[in-house]
Amino acid sequence: MRRRGRGGAEQENPDRWIIPYADFITLMFAFFTVMYAISRVDAARLSEFVSSTREAFGPRAHGVMPPIVEEIEPVLSKKELVKRDAVRVIDMGGTSGLISIRPDARGLVLSIGEHVLFDSGQAQVKPASANALSAVASIIRIAGDHVVIEGHSDSLPISNEQFASNWELSTSRATNVLVRLISDYNVRPDIVSAAGYAEFRPIASNATPEGRALNRRVDILLLVEEE
Repeated sequence: MRRRGRGGAEQENPDRWIIPYADFITLMFAFFTVMYAISRVDAARLSEFVSSTREAFGPRAHGVMPPIVEEIEPVLSKKELVKRDAVRVIDMGGTSGLISIRPDARGLVLSIGEHVLFDSGQAQVKPASANALSAVASIIRIAGDHVVIEGHSDSLPISNEQFASNWELSTSRATNVLVRLISDYNVRPDIVSAAGYAEFRPIASNATPEGRALNRRVDILLLVEEE
């Protein structure tokens, strides 16, 4: 914008920069507001916000503001986050065939079959289970909540001199896994406990050898508390 000075000569308006500068500040404010919104709201609300913002600022907003990602990762619950991280730990540690994960009303369960941890009818933890227990310890540290180590057996009666029943076998196995996690993998002793359930919480039928093999296991129950 020009204005006339003395003698009728046109002069440059020194304040002409104010209008584009004000537009720039307004658009920057809109940009950072949208960035904040991305981290705080769900996809549906974000879409509504972006639409209303662009309508308010007109065509300039389309030209200056960066494109908005249409699909935003949904907000995950703590249980879902722990499960996601647990899968990563298991895959990276090469233990996907040794540890399975399943949801539970109380949290998440990491299940390890008898063949990984023990010899048949025994409760001594095998040295070959080191990779599986290391992965479990890492996941426990990620979860940060209380953990119950649960021992389970099949329905066949135990018949050796060391254990008089499946109750004793399952409880001893759970306790030995707990002790190993604390002593060898630095799991906090104040957040773990052990329990034995013998054959009374099966996950498969005890009528077949395959089902009984699945039932002979140790479950690591992560009592995930939602924040």
